Amino acid sequence: MLTILGFTMIATFLVLIMLKKMSPIAALVLIPALFCVFVGKGAKLGDYVIDGVTSLAPTAAMLMFAIVYFGVMIDVGLFDPIVRGILKFCKADPLRIVVGTAVLAAIVSLDGDGSTTFMITVSAMYPLYKRLKMSLVVMTGVAAMANGVMNTLPWGGPTARAATALKLDASDIFVPMIPALAVGLLGVLALSYVLGRRERKRLGVLTLDEVLEPETETVLVGAGAGASGDGADAAVVAKRAARTGGSGSGSGTGSGADAELPEEDDDFQGLDPHRATLRPKLYWFNALLTVTLLTAMIMEWLPIPVLFLLGAALALTVNFPHMPDQKARLGAHAENVLNVSGMVFAAAVFTGVLQGTGMVDHMSKWLVSNIPDGMGPHMALVTGVLSIPLTYFMSNDGFYFGVLPVLAEAGQAHGVSSLEIARASLVGQPLHMSSPLVPAVYVLVGMAKVEFGDHTRFVVKWAALTSLVVLGAGILFGII
Repeated sequence: MLTILGFTMIATFLVLIMLKKMSPIAALVLIPALFCVFVGKGAKLGDYVIDGVTSLAPTAAMLMFAIVYFGVMIDVGLFDPIVRGILKFCKADPLRIVVGTAVLAAIVSLDGDGSTTFMITVSAMYPLYKRLKMSLVVMTGVAAMANGVMNTLPWGGPTARAATALKLDASDIFVPMIPALAVGLLGVLALSYVLGRRERKRLGVLTLDEVLEPETETVLVGAGAGASGDGADAAVVAKRAARTGGSGSGSGTGSGADAELPEEDDDFQGLDPHRATLRPKLYWFNALLTVTLLTAMIMEWLPIPVLFLLGAALALTVNFPHMPDQKARLGAHAENVLNVSGMVFAAAVFTGVLQGTGMVDHMSKWLVSNIPDGMGPHMALVTGVLSIPLTYFMSNDGFYFGVLPVLAEAGQAHGVSSLEIARASLVGQPLHMSSPLVPAVYVLVGMAKVEFGDHTRFVVKWAALTSLVVLGAGILFGII
């Protein structure tokens, strides 16, 4: 009976959040509370929740102060020179632009928020893609995959969810996974290089000056085969033709689209260079603080929540010594903080009920009894493979709080540790970031003016391959 109720509770939770009938926070609280009453243990609901909240408080603190810290670092301009350097590196070369997109998205992903990453990346790179007539789905796909790999950072969400669901320390999950995730990121960069070469072959190479120069010459509207098939202006077509020795048609895309006048508001700044929160005189202090913080996290000098609590307090105090300015920065990031920390505490109800009532034990026993004996010792591999489609077709909340505990219990029955299961559960994130259940992906395709269906058709195969690369590296290094 508990097995049926357990799977029913998980299914109800998944269906309601996938159909957007309830928010994840509301579903995490109300659905398990209702099922706790169904199994006749409503009187113990308070004990389950308090036990869960007590165990999850460090994870919630880590997420809260990590979001504040990296939000402040973006506000004060820590990443501005990196953005400008990447744009300078690109030099209007399609290959460099695609690789630069992956590098920029990976770096900005340090803040742990996908929406922020996509806003900064698209703001910086979209003008280059648009002016050079490059494929915008390449930009969205590369950015999503790079962010997916980096999204496994302890403050990014999945690692915290896995730690929350299995009551593990986030650093114990993440730090050993760094080599495998590094291989995954290298895989994204290699794929970016391949896609960039394809774009370079299709479009040719210009200099940044040629791209930025005022376009006052006559624009060929409705250009035919004798001009550029990609609808570029006459000056750019002529310069491409002169460089390649062709007539101009060799660099076209063959789309046959009518040319459009370039928009007047294209710029190559990426981030507002005049925003009031910039602190250029404190740049090296902020850079040293960030490097020290990340080093301390990797070396485990202090618990991660303590590190980010101290880091956020120091960053706010030094960069914004006046109380009104500090309150303004906290207010600017309050929405992200509330959403993430609220989710963690709401999860205490779900995981508390699932474990306290014994439902997870009964479900794991049923699952174990139905797994072939030969697959039991390989539950980490099974978890890694399952994470790729499951985290795409369901939210991270559904997978990590609904499915992962059952897989972990099944793995323990065959001698596979919960840590291995938790690490394996992260490998599906490169694909997850393009899931229709991820709100940030709509920020990405919306700002890039790309149809979601086009983005999906392009990215699914490459993102799944990246996930398999991470899984393979984890197995090869003995991490999973």
